Amino acid sequence: MKTALFPGSFDPITIAHVDILKRALPLFDRIVVGIGLNSSKQNYLSAEQREEIVRNVFKDEPKVDIQVYEGLTVDFCKHIDAAYMVRGIRSVGDFEYERAIAQINQTMMPNVETIFILSKPAYSAISSTIVRDILRNHGDASPFLPAAAIPFLSA
Repeated sequence: MKTALFPGSFDPITIAHVDILKRALPLFDRIVVGIGLNSSKQNYLSAEQREEIVRNVFKDEPKVDIQVYEGLTVDFCKHIDAAYMVRGIRSVGDFEYERAIAQINQTMMPNVETIFILSKPAYSAISSTIVRDILRNHGDASPFLPAAAIPFLSA
């Protein structure tokens, strides 16, 4: 079985995340959305809320599994037996950051390949950071959220 990990904080999940995952689905038998816990980040949503939202967004997709994890992403890849990691790229800045992480991961775990999927131009400005800022300031973030997430994030 060809398993990939799609790691991220998903705080919150955006339409850009959903687009990357849907475009990756034909490439793999199973994709685990790994909701990473990072104690150095100021989260908007709890891990439980993020997991519930992501489960709701992908409830009709049998090839998608959702799991929360803590620690090194390469260790989580071992835990779920993933040979691939899927990452979305929006910009040159994203590429430089993701390339460095992919190269470090390759050194730590040579049997895991990172697959970069370029964001569609319409989604290249969307980030969880921007969406969190909109939500924190009681703005309408619905244009940037999957429909299934909106009921969980409405003020």
